[in-house]
Amino acid sequence: MGGKYRITGDKYPRMRRPRRRGRLVLGVVASVAALSLVGWGTLQLIDVFTGGGDEASAVGSKAGCKTKAGAAPSPSASAAPLPKPGQITVNVLNATARGGLAKKTADELKKRGFKIGDVGNATATYDKKVKGTGILLGPSTALKTSLPVLRTQLASAETRTDTRKGAEVDLIIGTGFKSLSTKAAADKALAALSASGRAAPKKSCG
Repeated sequence: MGGKYRITGDKYPRMRRPRRRGRLVLGVVASVAALSLVGWGTLQLIDVFTGGGDEASAVGSKAGCKTKAGAAPSPSASAAPLPKPGQITVNVLNATARGGLAKKTADELKKRGFKIGDVGNATATYDKKVKGTGILLGPSTALKTSLPVLRTQLASAETRTDTRKGAEVDLIIGTGFKSLSTKAAADKALAALSASGRAAPKKSCG
């Protein structure tokens, strides 16, 4: 070329390609994502070998401890223990025409460890109106406590509840009454009742 556009010297200008910063940014993002994925995978492996961490603990707490037999605890496990005969006050009332029956029965119950309250004739509501061996009467709170214990002494008696406020219970002797259950039979029934009422399945959380 000539004229004023003539090129002099022995070096020629080189055209550089523009830097592609987009590829560099993409590479950085991909590296960060890969590192995050590796870290997440490591945490998952730790959870597997340690039993699930906090999540496993939460699941275990919701499931609750089971008994050694693998079943849920029975209601008797949380039931209050049954009272002993010495903690129960019994009113012995005679609803029959036979005299002295209430005192004789009360004396026997006392020998067997029960506390004795009133002894005498039944009220007009029950006098001469109890056809069976007897009625065990008490507040609703005694239905699963004092009354079952007293019933071990007269297995054939009927159990009822009323609206009384106190904890005392009544043994109302009926026309079919002959005697209390034998002491041996009563003791056996009381032992079985106490075992079923107090026994609680052992819990196992291991």
